[in-house]
Amino acid sequence: MNTNGIFWENEEKKLDERVHEATWPGGQKAVDRLAKQGKRPARDLIQELIDPETCFFELSRIAGFGVHYPGGIDDVPCAGVITGIGKINGNWTMIIANDSRVKAGTYFPITLKKHIRAQAIAEQCGLNCVYIADSGGAFLPMQADVFPDDGHFGSMFYNMARMSAKGLKQITMSTGGNTAGGAYIVFMACQSVMIDRMSYSFLGGPPLVKMATGEEISAEDLGGARVHTHISGGADHFCADQSEAVLRVREILALEPPQEIHSHRYAEAPPVVSPETIYDLMPAATHQGIDGRKVLEAICDDSYFIEYKQHYAPGRGDNLLTGKIRIKGIPVGVIASNAVGIIFAEAARKASEWIVRCSQEKIPLLFLQNAPGYMVGSESEHQGIGKYGSDMVRAVSCAQVPRIQLVIGPDNGAANYGMCGRAYRPHFLFSTMRARTGVMSGRSAAGVLLSIEEKNREAKGKPMSDAEKQAFREKMIEKYDGEAHPFYCGSRLLTDRVLKFSEIRDWLAMAFEVSLLRPIGEPSFGNFRF
Repeated sequence: MNTNGIFWENEEKKLDERVHEATWPGGQKAVDRLAKQGKRPARDLIQELIDPETCFFELSRIAGFGVHYPGGIDDVPCAGVITGIGKINGNWTMIIANDSRVKAGTYFPITLKKHIRAQAIAEQCGLNCVYIADSGGAFLPMQADVFPDDGHFGSMFYNMARMSAKGLKQITMSTGGNTAGGAYIVFMACQSVMIDRMSYSFLGGPPLVKMATGEEISAEDLGGARVHTHISGGADHFCADQSEAVLRVREILALEPPQEIHSHRYAEAPPVVSPETIYDLMPAATHQGIDGRKVLEAICDDSYFIEYKQHYAPGRGDNLLTGKIRIKGIPVGVIASNAVGIIFAEAARKASEWIVRCSQEKIPLLFLQNAPGYMVGSESEHQGIGKYGSDMVRAVSCAQVPRIQLVIGPDNGAANYGMCGRAYRPHFLFSTMRARTGVMSGRSAAGVLLSIEEKNREAKGKPMSDAEKQAFREKMIEKYDGEAHPFYCGSRLLTDRVLKFSEIRDWLAMAFEVSLLRPIGEPSFGNFRF
């Protein structure tokens, strides 16, 4: 392994540390507290829920760090909710589980964003949902940020209703308390499972009932598992413990129709080039050019890339590579950054044409993003970079096929748009520790903002000293590069997972398979300026 590889292995160790911090909130003491209540950590339940010897693809593990909420809450580890995709009885299923070790499963703004993102993936891909519910409800000090708006607390239940109407099963396994608005996670499910003397669900808990009506009643008698499965009918299955509840959920989903992907699939073949070579291929300097072809060879079946317009406009058209690969047998169209990745007019034209072709052929698209932006300057403007860049954005916006973005370097400016960034609603968006997502690099931002600051100071008759210029420049670089870092973006759910280089192939294979469970519609594009 060369120096690049050693550098990225060390960077991924930092990711491991952040993930451990997120997935073990409270350490062993928190696990012991659960055990005293007859409970196990939610991830243990998930492993029991999914098919044996299969993988749980957990999403957004580092969400919630550095959010700085009222009351001195700087971090909400893993956003307080576990989301991911696993197989239950052979079918891909979205699993959303409250982690009661994190503020009793309370919903902060970041918790809602993560929960609702998981539902959006499920609806877009046609997945049944299983909810493992144990939540203290909304974080009341931030009620204005979690309760009344679209995308707030009520949206979770709106999404459940809409998905159920589309035939996507919504199954809730309650493993704790679900109060007030949170009670609807039980009552709105297609089928709900509750556990004796562990699950509770009520619109108002005993303290509120006493205050409102004067009635004194225990949680068990007010809304325990026996009440809702034997008396109110608000839940459907009564279980003695968590293990029985897990088996009941699997039983509920046992006769679901087997899923099949809407694409032809070839026999899987591993890459000829080891996926581990990506570590050596990626320069430690994030704005240094890459060899996109070699990166693809380390990801795709047989290391075989069928390139489209390979020889078009050398030095300008080949900063974006277009063509086809297979990932675990699934044919995929590729738009991949190459060299320094700057997108010239020729590259934008080629990419737009290829996106349309793949849409016509109903082939899903992978955007391998390492582009610092579209080319600027009078020459590029006169050649129509704005026009052709806009065509690329139009094509990305309207492509009806599954689209997945993987960020492996700079992800700046309008290149974020043309390469299917978050605003373009890719089915999945992944990044790596080399990703840098921001309006521009810290160095560029520092230069632009420094020139503005200098002019303002001169106009006030207080020109900046060299020391002040250097301090200002360093401050801006730290701010912009810090906000572009994968930890910052991952903590705010701007990506669905920060992947290790060694994970890329398995995660892309899962994502494309899941994205192809829905039939692909017919292509339809707006006006182009070709």
